[in-house]
Amino acid sequence: MSLDDLNDDLQSQYSELGDELAVDLDRETRNELAMLTTALEPDGTDELLRRAVHMLFQTAVETGNLDFHLRSQYDTTYDEYLSGMTFEEMTGGNQFPQPQQNDDRRYQF
Repeated sequence: MSLDDLNDDLQSQYSELGDELAVDLDRETRNELAMLTTALEPDGTDELLRRAVHMLFQTAVETGNLDFHLRSQYDTTYDEYLSGMTFEEMTGGNQFPQPQQNDDRRYQF
C-alpha cells in the first residue's frame, strides 16, 4: 500500500464516521468517565470524549506507535502523510536511480 492508499482510506473512514458516534460503555469505562466528568466539570461528556481522542492521537504520534502502524500497513509515516510525499520524494532519492552494481572500490583511493 502507499501514501495514496492511506489518503483514500482516510477519506473513506472520515465520511463513514459522520458527526456523531454512539459508543457502548463497559463498567470500567463508565466509572472512569464519571470520575473525569466529576473532577474536570466539562460542558458535557462529549467534550471529555473529544479530549480523549486528541490525547490518544497525540500519544500515538509522540511514541511512534502511529508511524509503526502506518509503516506496517501503508509503507508511509505520519510526517510523509502531512507533507503529501514520501521521504524519497522529499530528498530526491528517486530522481536519480543508481544502477545496481558491485561497488567494491568505492572507498579506495
